[in-house]
Amino acid sequence: MAHEFQTARFQIGRAGGTDRRWLAALVEAMEQAARPEVRSVPCDASLIAAAAAHLARPAPTFAHCGSAYSLRN
Repeated sequence: MAHEFQTARFQIGRAGGTDRRWLAALVEAMEQAARPEVRSVPCDASLIAAAAAHLARPAPTFAHCGSAYSLRN
């Protein structure tokens, strides 16, 4: 069990650079979306309806993954 935990920690550490790149890309996308010339463009009503329907669905439980770790700990 301890070996599995150490392996998981090592993999998470290697992914740290990827996480920072993903976060930097997210920040850049949010800054671009916040620009007035982008915000003034109207959004398609069908896209808004699709996003609302997607967000109204319950969150997945991922029970099929079989993770040994829980967020309830």
